[in-house]
Amino acid sequence: MSTGAPERLAAALAAAGVVWSEVDAYEELDGGTFNTVFRVRSSGRRDGIVVKLAPGAGVPVLRYEEGILGTEAWFYDVVRDGAPEVPTPVALAPATAGHLVMSECAGRPWSELGEGMSDDERRLLRSELGRHVAGLHSLKGDDGFGYPALSLGPLRATWREAFLGMVDAVLLDAERFGVALPRPVDEVRELFAGQGGSLDEVTVPRLVHFDLWDGNILVEKGRVSALIDAERAFWGDPLAEFVSLALFDDIERDEDFLAGYRAAGGSRSIRRTCI
Repeated sequence: MSTGAPERLAAALAAAGVVWSEVDAYEELDGGTFNTVFRVRSSGRRDGIVVKLAPGAGVPVLRYEEGILGTEAWFYDVVRDGAPEVPTPVALAPATAGHLVMSECAGRPWSELGEGMSDDERRLLRSELGRHVAGLHSLKGDDGFGYPALSLGPLRATWREAFLGMVDAVLLDAERFGVALPRPVDEVRELFAGQGGSLDEVTVPRLVHFDLWDGNILVEKGRVSALIDAERAFWGDPLAEFVSLALFDDIERDEDFLAGYRAAGGSRSIRRTCI
């Protein structure tokens, strides 16, 4: 493998102490919508390596997406320090704006398991997942609410300020990229601002993964083996987590997940519905 090395992949591996001459094989993985992802096998390591490469220079991204590979590495470090029972990859080198090198975790994405899982197996997995998510939400931020990459500015003292800033950034990006929204931008902004009282009920920043759909949950031998793809994590309201955990459904219907979550000390914020 001494010739034809993808330049950015080789540079990322070098940052983790892996020289290209030790690379036995690499392959690009499917499923990514933001980064380009490679699985690497190296003669210098027993375990596999996963490398994420961010979009190249000049590729437009959303404001909150700036520096999110650094967020993912930070998330894994925070979880390993504060909630080591929650399985995640290990960042093998400090992430840069351009790449992240981490350990490969055993298992397959839950979304690929299809109908091969019995009802009892699924119930046990949902309960275990609930316990892991409660572990994430047990971690508190000391410096405020918001994105740790500071892509939208410094962390905020209140969840209201942080969340409305997140909403405003997305709305500004919609205008920047010419995205047609179902309602006018100002109307959407006012709708969220009108719920400021609910946002003020959240007073403690909690670690939120914010992308825990089944594709980002690895399963091995009937157990949750890793929570991955944490680029969009932030300090905020744990209620936000339940959106991706119950895509196109209602988390209140997931009794097994909620039982595991509550048993591990998780608690939910007050939910309100706005029309």
